[in-house]
Amino acid sequence: MEPHLLGLLLGLLLGGTRVLAGYPIWWSLALGQQYTSLGSQPLLCGSIPGLVPKQLRFCRNYIEIMPSVAEGVKLGIQECQHQFRGRRWNCTTIDDSLAIFGPVLDKATRESAFVHAIASAGVAFAVTRSCAEGTSTICGCDSHHKGPPGEGWKWGGCSEDADFGVLVSREFADARENRPDARSAMNKHNNEAGRTRRGFAMLARLVLNSRPQVILPPQPPKVLGLPPRPGNNSYFICCEKWTCCLPMLGTILDHMHLKCKCHGLSGSCEVKTCWWAQPDFRAIGDFLKDKYDSASEMVVEKHRESRGWVETLRAKYSLFKPPTERDLVYYENSPNFCEPNPETGSFGTRDRTCNVTSHGIDGCDLLCCGRGHNTRTEKRKEKCHCIFHWCCYVSCQECIRIYDVHTCK
Repeated sequence: MEPHLLGLLLGLLLGGTRVLAGYPIWWSLALGQQYTSLGSQPLLCGSIPGLVPKQLRFCRNYIEIMPSVAEGVKLGIQECQHQFRGRRWNCTTIDDSLAIFGPVLDKATRESAFVHAIASAGVAFAVTRSCAEGTSTICGCDSHHKGPPGEGWKWGGCSEDADFGVLVSREFADARENRPDARSAMNKHNNEAGRTRRGFAMLARLVLNSRPQVILPPQPPKVLGLPPRPGNNSYFICCEKWTCCLPMLGTILDHMHLKCKCHGLSGSCEVKTCWWAQPDFRAIGDFLKDKYDSASEMVVEKHRESRGWVETLRAKYSLFKPPTERDLVYYENSPNFCEPNPETGSFGTRDRTCNVTSHGIDGCDLLCCGRGHNTRTEKRKEKCHCIFHWCCYVSCQECIRIYDVHTCK
């Protein structure tokens, strides 16, 4: 390891006590060995670091879904690292530390807002998927949002119960956010932004094998009795020829959609069986990354209630549209992450690979913070000249190709 990174890591580890005070250190179960055996060792709940009493009770009462909770956090971390792979802060985690992101999340920044939202969404997503796969006896397929089938299709398969996944995420992830301070209010808001939806917003054409056409409805279309949409008390509104009212793309419950499979001779699709399904988690990550870029800056206000002084958040700029339940919020500025800094948790961008042709944040000019970059050549072995042989295998040659690799000074 480079000396400057080793020194930074030591500083982060030695300063861990300060960081852990308000840190969701239970996230560390996603990176530890204990998470793989949670389902078979109920007593392990007491050894999971950072659980508040409500989370500990949840773990002991519903031990069989705890592996999915841990898998959801792991999924959120992986998505965070994908979304920020070209940014100065690239969602780096620290091994052998309960504060897996270091002091970065100690401040109420955009980065902290995103990590809380994506982790909350990951828990909801993983629990929902696990229930549909039948890995738990306390949950399963969704039978509450079906209703009568439509012409040419019927219910089949296993609809994913996103409401249950969201409920687990809310009960477990939000359990520690009951303090009357601004940070707890911010975390709880961003947790919810990662998993909820509000209302219908657009009309989309859902014709199989055709490009969706999106228009804004002048008024709500006629309800033809299609099933209630998961996460909403309204009915899934459908007009002629599979023209259906869908919510604007958003988080977990926003992205629930009907997934159908055709049946019939020679693929004639005489009958379709359909079920509610979640999207790829990448769609959730893309949406929350957009919300990170447009996050709303807040200010902290104090007022007295019957339980004492309470901190709340208010939008800093009254001329801008106030944040909704789906927007991310923060109230402290981010460091620039250009140089290593144990206080902020920044690893700097030295030796990071940059894109010499890009003018964006992943380009060498911005990612390297004006320090310049080094260029080296790198040989890579790749498969090439592949040929398909009947029947049925592919043979390839191995080629050596030379690439230019650019890294920050």
